[in-house]
Amino acid sequence: MLDSPARGRLTSAADQRLLVSYDNYAAAQRTVDTLSDAGFPVETATIVGTDLRLEETVTGRLTNGRAALTGLITGAVFGFVVGLFLGLFTTTTTSFIWLVLWSILWGAIAGAAFGFVSHAFTGGVRDFSSRSSIVAGRYDVLVGASVLDRAQALLQGGLAPADTVVVERPPTAGPAAGAKGTATGPEMGTEMGTDRGASRDTARYDGSDR
Repeated sequence: MLDSPARGRLTSAADQRLLVSYDNYAAAQRTVDTLSDAGFPVETATIVGTDLRLEETVTGRLTNGRAALTGLITGAVFGFVVGLFLGLFTTTTTSFIWLVLWSILWGAIAGAAFGFVSHAFTGGVRDFSSRSSIVAGRYDVLVGASVLDRAQALLQGGLAPADTVVVERPPTAGPAAGAKGTATGPEMGTEMGTDRGASRDTARYDGSDR
């Protein structure tokens, strides 16, 4: 029976252990790059981001004029690309230049008009521009359990990047241990049997008093 690639990946992830944690992705990336430069098998490494959140950075106020300006620039760039493509079918340099310039002009006009009309139709619901990104609160670098000691030795031997680990190390990855104090099947059966025996004894005792 053949294992699917997805199943093989899950098995590989289950055998990984935590090497180090950072509060930013760049530090985790540099750690993996450092291990790669040292000849470490980085194909066993994984960067896992946890505590994901959406961050939207407001870049400024958006008005009809600014929307038109943004559309003008976008349209001009698009017109330039289209003009270069159409210019390939011209026979003279002069016609090529004029075709590119006309494409830029009409692209800019169309882009400005589209940007102005699009923002005007919003009715002032969103009068600001922004950019969004997904960031994590912690970035864990995991490596294979069989090469964990080697990775730790490389980082402790002076090859670690200058970044400081500012995040508390969570428990190592891998199969979770059973919860402490949780009864297993046989134990639970024993406890239930004991409770039933106690109930029968109580019933007998109550019956003897009557």
